[in-house]
Amino acid sequence: MAAEDPAGNAPSRSKRADAQRNRETVLTAAAEVFVTSGVDAPIRQIAAQAGVGMATIYRHFPTRADLVTAVYQHQIEACAEAGPNLLAMADSPLDALRQWIDLFVDFLVTKHGLADALQSDSDRFAALHAYFLDRLLPVCAHLLDAAVEAGDIRPGTQPYELMRGIGNLCIERDNDPRYDPRRLIALLLQGLQRPRTS
Repeated sequence: MAAEDPAGNAPSRSKRADAQRNRETVLTAAAEVFVTSGVDAPIRQIAAQAGVGMATIYRHFPTRADLVTAVYQHQIEACAEAGPNLLAMADSPLDALRQWIDLFVDFLVTKHGLADALQSDSDRFAALHAYFLDRLLPVCAHLLDAAVEAGDIRPGTQPYELMRGIGNLCIERDNDPRYDPRRLIALLLQGLQRPRTS
């Protein structure tokens, strides 16, 4: 009997691994579709992008709100995990901060339409917003502190103010194709930099 258990467990582990891969594939595809088509994009479009059947999506995410929430959390985690990695690999803390802000802007664009999608469930949206702040504020603070310590930027910038300012600059992106928030965000970062003495 004991010899049968490992054999019986192996397919279960394999199925769990497959299910997790499918879930990650769906989340990545949904994030890409949300960027171009918003959170109201047809589920079949997301399924086609992911290369899975619609039943697979509904098995993991029974409602659209479930899918949108999961994409939002997935993007938060990716953004949070990127901060320390960028700091370890970038040429300078300022470069790490710039690259992280670029990812953060991608994230803000991805979550276009989130509030509308979750309008009927304000408690869920409030919990997501709290999760967003809990995960990303410390990462932004760490990058800012490293850039200050390296002498790249002036001290005194609060991470919440920086993230809120970047978010505000991204708001009108969808309404005006001539508007590129990244240009203004680059100017904002330039304004934070400590002047170099010759």
